[in-house]
Amino acid sequence: MYQDLKGRTALITGAGKKTGIGFAIAKKLAECGANVIIADLVNRAEEDNPLITATQAESNSLAARLADQFNIKAMFVDVDVTNADSIQYMIAEVCGQFENIHILCNNAGTVVGVPNAIHTYDEEAWMKTIDVNLHGVFRVSKAIVPLMMKTGGSIINMASRAAKVPPLFNGAYAVAKAGVVMLTKVMARELAGNHIRVNAVCPGVIATDFTKWRFELEAQILASTEEARQAEMVSTIPLGRLGSAGEVANLVAFLASAESSYMTGQAINVTGGQLMEL
Repeated sequence: MYQDLKGRTALITGAGKKTGIGFAIAKKLAECGANVIIADLVNRAEEDNPLITATQAESNSLAARLADQFNIKAMFVDVDVTNADSIQYMIAEVCGQFENIHILCNNAGTVVGVPNAIHTYDEEAWMKTIDVNLHGVFRVSKAIVPLMMKTGGSIINMASRAAKVPPLFNGAYAVAKAGVVMLTKVMARELAGNHIRVNAVCPGVIATDFTKWRFELEAQILASTEEARQAEMVSTIPLGRLGSAGEVANLVAFLASAESSYMTGQAINVTGGQLMEL
């Protein structure tokens, strides 16, 4: 529990799915007493897709649940991080409820066009993956930073182990996340004078719907099973298990708090020892 987060306001993108890392972050910050804004792209097509978030009603319900459970202010706002107009709509909605933002977690992400090697990757899918994962961080940060200038704050960008060790046939995602790490360093240097710290988190294999989808896809390609693919992955992790969304959220809360007040420009691994280099 980080008492200095009480009464602060946090915006978390990609947080509208209750089984995902983003919502785990929102819940952890709410537990610490922070007001939370859950921002995500609403699933308008009602698709059964692990990479798509919940419906408007479900996302509103998640925010209401946090408000009731932790006695904080919470709201949901629909946003497409690839669309500047959508981001401005988000800002208008947020400013109607909150004067400042103290914590921003750029968590929204996706993967499109996998599995493919560089020479077979569809260009549109490549650009979409880069746009969401990298340019989305830039767009949202550009819009939110002015709301942090008066008070200072903390920005946490979600990168990935893939930013440092490239996975096979998932090049666009790896390149985008590597870009997030460098963007984090750029932001950290440029915003330090405004008392805004910027760090990145690099999760490894975390037990989410996205990871389940990944194992299912790999099993189809390799004529294996989801269980076998997971077991093979776990065998490469020194701690011998997948990580949890809550464990990633714990690090984000630390980086949002004053306990990490002398840390900025870092890209911190949460991989169970699967990745040990910086």
